[in-house]
Amino acid sequence: MTGREFLELDSPQQRLFLERLKRMEVIQKTLNELPKADQNLSNHGSYFLAANSSLCGLAANNFFRNILHVRRASFVTALPMAVIPFLSTAAVYEVFVREPLFSGELNCEVCAVVRGGLIGAVVGGLYPVLLALPVNASLAARYASSPLPGKENLLRFWLTTAQPVFRKMSLGVLIQVLTGLYLATKHHGVYVKILQQMNARRDPEELQA
Repeated sequence: MTGREFLELDSPQQRLFLERLKRMEVIQKTLNELPKADQNLSNHGSYFLAANSSLCGLAANNFFRNILHVRRASFVTALPMAVIPFLSTAAVYEVFVREPLFSGELNCEVCAVVRGGLIGAVVGGLYPVLLALPVNASLAARYASSPLPGKENLLRFWLTTAQPVFRKMSLGVLIQVLTGLYLATKHHGVYVKILQQMNARRDPEELQA
């Protein structure tokens, strides 16, 4: 197959793909021309949400350890509870908010803000709590730090154990929701600035033409 035949295959899709790549390049180039504060917010803002997620994971881990009287392997549980929520929150926010925004696929401000709030609540707040439960449950069973029920009462036991932790973490989840909303709003604001810069650059060219 020659290069010409390859380019002619699926030509509409090829054109759409090339146009998308070109638009992403223009957006990235325009972003690099914005003030440093906007660039830092765009490139590193999601790390703030991810760092809060790590704090939620460490707090939930500490609550479960106290309830289950786990006194051993503190570093073994603290490390994954800090790292996994951080990486998960940063990756999910990148995939569902930042990348669609700065590739031109997500133009709806409300959609971006809702996505940011949901990611903050579910991935940044609830997920670390849910992750801490099985981690500490396995340690409680391994070291026999707390009496565990039989299989018939297992679900009720863990629901009862998790309820006070979820109540204590409700403020953290709320903070994550607000952080996600705020961050998505700011990112959309940077995207609007990029569009304004692109339009301002295009207008003189159209007048000259």
